[in-house]
Amino acid sequence: MASAIDHLSQQAPAVERRSIPWVPLAWFSALLIIAYFPILRHLVEQWSTDEDVSHGFFVPPVAAFIAWQRRDRILALDYHPAWWGLGVMAWAALQGYVGTLGAELFLQRTSFLIALLGLLLVLGGTRLVRELAFPLLLLLFMIPIPSVIYNQITFPLQLFASQVAEFSLGLIGIPVLRDGNILELASQKLSVVEACSGIRSLLSLSFLSLVYAYFFDKRVWMRWVLFAATIPIAILANSGRVTITGILSEINPELARGFFHSLEGWIIFLIALVMLGGLHFLINRFTRKPATEAGNV
Repeated sequence: MASAIDHLSQQAPAVERRSIPWVPLAWFSALLIIAYFPILRHLVEQWSTDEDVSHGFFVPPVAAFIAWQRRDRILALDYHPAWWGLGVMAWAALQGYVGTLGAELFLQRTSFLIALLGLLLVLGGTRLVRELAFPLLLLLFMIPIPSVIYNQITFPLQLFASQVAEFSLGLIGIPVLRDGNILELASQKLSVVEACSGIRSLLSLSFLSLVYAYFFDKRVWMRWVLFAATIPIAILANSGRVTITGILSEINPELARGFFHSLEGWIIFLIALVMLGGLHFLINRFTRKPATEAGNV
């Protein structure tokens, strides 16, 4: 029996392993970066100065790591270049040009991702794009949302956090008067500004939810469940942060400013991450079959 297996293995043709094409990969990557260098430079500068999008530094490395993990599957693909990807790249160039003329940063930055998509279509076709769909999706999180949409989101979040804080502080006996997004306490006035709206936690937590689900749960639908759950989790966590700030300001007004206020934000963000992990645990409890039951099927 063993000799027969050895004989068959000797007759089976060896599967040729394709090596990573480092030279063309570096060449096309360099051309794309050079073409979009002014746009990418300004984007990186915003990551370093705007705390709402500071998570942008982590997005490209994480997406690249996930793509690297899939390298065996990518190299095993039977590539069929899709030449209509040239049209996608032409659209990206046109969009980038229009965005530059109109000083619209979102159009400029998303044109880079469209150009990357077109390049992948030309090099490997739709199969390559499907294999890289998830890391390409993650790259969207490195681009700040348009200012028009940002302003439409932040102010309602500010009002909601202020309303929750007013209600919570009243429940525990702390007198408070709310005027829009301003809370007037006995010790001082607290203004729930854009930085305290929760948008920062929402954007970062949304990105982390997808990455967390990718590495810790192989079910694709779980990524989108946790992604959707980040919205109420981030909003509730931020409302709790505003409430705690109000409580601390009554103890000592200095606790609501500077280092302590920033530290409080980090702690609340970690709590939000724990809430996300707890939700994942609960979903698993109700959706995964017990090992004994699964073994009987």
